[in-house]
Amino acid sequence: MAAISSMNNIQSAPVASILPDGYSTASAMKAPSNVEMINTPLPRLTFKSLALGTFASIGGLLFGYDTGQISGFESMPDFLQRYGQHNVRSGLIVSILSIGTLIGALAAAPIADRIGRKLSISAWSWMIIVGLLVQITSPSGHWYQIVVGRFLTGLGVGGCSLVVPMYQGESAPRHIRGAMISCYQLFVTLGILLAYLINLGTEKMGGTGQWRITLGITFVFAILLAVGMLFFPESPRFELRKGKKDSARQTMSTLYGIPQHHIQILQELEDMETQLLLEHQDQRWYEMFTAPRMAYRLVLGIMLQALQQLTGANYFFYYGTTIFKGAGISNSFITQVILGAVNFGTTFGGLYAIERFGRRKSLITGAFVMFICFLIFASVGHFSLNVHHPEDTPGAGKGMVVVACIFIAAFAMTWGPMIWTIVAELYPSQYRAKGMALATASNWLWNFLIGFFTPFITDKIDFAYGYAFAGCLAFATVFIYLFVIEGKGRTLEEIDYMYVQKLAPWQSAQYRMPSRGDMTSAKELMAVNPEAFDIEASSGYSKKSLHHADNV
Repeated sequence: MAAISSMNNIQSAPVASILPDGYSTASAMKAPSNVEMINTPLPRLTFKSLALGTFASIGGLLFGYDTGQISGFESMPDFLQRYGQHNVRSGLIVSILSIGTLIGALAAAPIADRIGRKLSISAWSWMIIVGLLVQITSPSGHWYQIVVGRFLTGLGVGGCSLVVPMYQGESAPRHIRGAMISCYQLFVTLGILLAYLINLGTEKMGGTGQWRITLGITFVFAILLAVGMLFFPESPRFELRKGKKDSARQTMSTLYGIPQHHIQILQELEDMETQLLLEHQDQRWYEMFTAPRMAYRLVLGIMLQALQQLTGANYFFYYGTTIFKGAGISNSFITQVILGAVNFGTTFGGLYAIERFGRRKSLITGAFVMFICFLIFASVGHFSLNVHHPEDTPGAGKGMVVVACIFIAAFAMTWGPMIWTIVAELYPSQYRAKGMALATASNWLWNFLIGFFTPFITDKIDFAYGYAFAGCLAFATVFIYLFVIEGKGRTLEEIDYMYVQKLAPWQSAQYRMPSRGDMTSAKELMAVNPEAFDIEASSGYSKKSLHHADNV
């Protein structure tokens, strides 16, 4: 264990410092000696990287679409008559998806490491299809079949929620990585809006068409993702882990829009190669907790995903029609469409903000704005609105809708997309799948708790429930300032280096990375623990040859 821990300490050291004599980084990348390295400016965006990021985000659309549709189903007479007549059953139908997603996210990590990112996304999409079949064929009164179907769908949604941001983060050029991963959340909001619009169109229909049409459309998105992912390249970092260096270089060249021997590609491949040479193969789950700063980052990822749920956004998304009906809004379906449109439209602002202002400033600002919104929403709803006869206080109800729209805009531009981005950047390659799995499981656990207990809590304290979310947002503001490192414009390997070096988060935005020659050398680390360099089994280089590093 000590050896593994020390080996991870040097994952940011240059490759040249650990390779045997005569083995250069150029040969490690298999760059032909007669090819001159190219150093032309990188394109801001390429069609192929845009296509990869947006198409994979259909996994987010499936999540959002389910979130939006179940909110409407809970207000449709036919669905309620068949499957849900009281709080326990209603809460279970809404929240069981989150139990499935929690398990799916945990199960997705070893699968993604074994069969790859793109095949995992395709496989989990087929699981969603199975769950949809179980739901849509459920006879009247068989509410437990709806529960089973939503659980199976949740397995697929949870798997995609882990692998899609991972795939995007490992494939994107550093200067658009944040925006590309944020596309996942953009498509979540698009899915929510589409479900709201379709529910609005079907809610006046009679019979099962009210909800079965909305549910059936999900098949189109799931099949499209399951089949379409097979035509996209694998993540270059996963390809390199499997020894496919040439393929990884080709994929990066295609996505970055630059030649294979461009200096940007060679340098990033060098950093990735460094980690692979020092990586212990067949990692066990418990080894994550002893690797450098990994326990810190695991807790950080778990807390960030929990806090994303504790912002209270799903309070509106899951129970929006019920909330606004209780606030005296005559057609709560229209109100939901308005919220969904605000959510989707303002998420585009988040794609800009994450690369323009960075992660830290955006999250702190967003948390503060949402904190103010929930204070106003809870105060107006609890003290000004006539809860028993909301039609007597129409001004309070309309004011609550306006505040909710401002809240959703702040969430969509900051905490909605950016948490997925930060978690995808937190962990070194050998622990990324498992670390993201634990963090994502935290998101789904809190998603379940909020979805299940909200009806009971609001029955007791009505809109004062918002004060609980306001308190969480105040905590979140301080938490981001104290613990989250700025990843804007950094490679994944550079972010890993900053965490290992215990850099103060509030200084991270201005931090300048040391030159490769100034980074911790292999020789210095071998003096502390020479046995840490016994990587013969995993890399093919002997300990003896690695001791020549001081001569390189």
